[in-house]
Amino acid sequence: MSDTSADVVWLTQEAYDNLVAELDELKTVGRPEVSARIAAAREEGDLSENGGYHAAREEQGQMEGRIRQLEDLLRRAQVGEAEGAHDEVGPGKLVTVAYDGDEDDTDTFLLGSREVLATDDSVEHSVYSPQSPLGSAVLGAKVGEEVRYTAPNGKELMVVIIKVENL
Repeated sequence: MSDTSADVVWLTQEAYDNLVAELDELKTVGRPEVSARIAAAREEGDLSENGGYHAAREEQGQMEGRIRQLEDLLRRAQVGEAEGAHDEVGPGKLVTVAYDGDEDDTDTFLLGSREVLATDDSVEHSVYSPQSPLGSAVLGAKVGEEVRYTAPNGKELMVVIIKVENL
């Protein structure tokens, strides 16, 4: 993985602490609990028809996937406010754009990772990766700039950066 600013995940201290706590919980409590359920189900005999065994294995797979996701996220995390000028689009910032420059057709989204919003369930925003078509087009743009990009459906779109905010 390259070490570019697009790979950085900007997190508040609270979001970072919550993710560290979740990872710790999964490793210290979740893993042993699931392993114990798998072991108990194995002792019941025939695994081909043992629903508890298969459910525990499925849960184990999902848990291990989440552990890997959290470890990667925390490895790339930068705690604090996103870099760049206050009016410049960057990872970890809320961006409001107007489609085709029409201020009645706007969208506000987080450029980065949904995990940044993990601590506040009342915040409802779309999340675009800096590698997505829209995300990569607006990255580095400033308030008032017009940006063009090609949507996944092949259509060329234009947005105007209306507002940029730190979380």
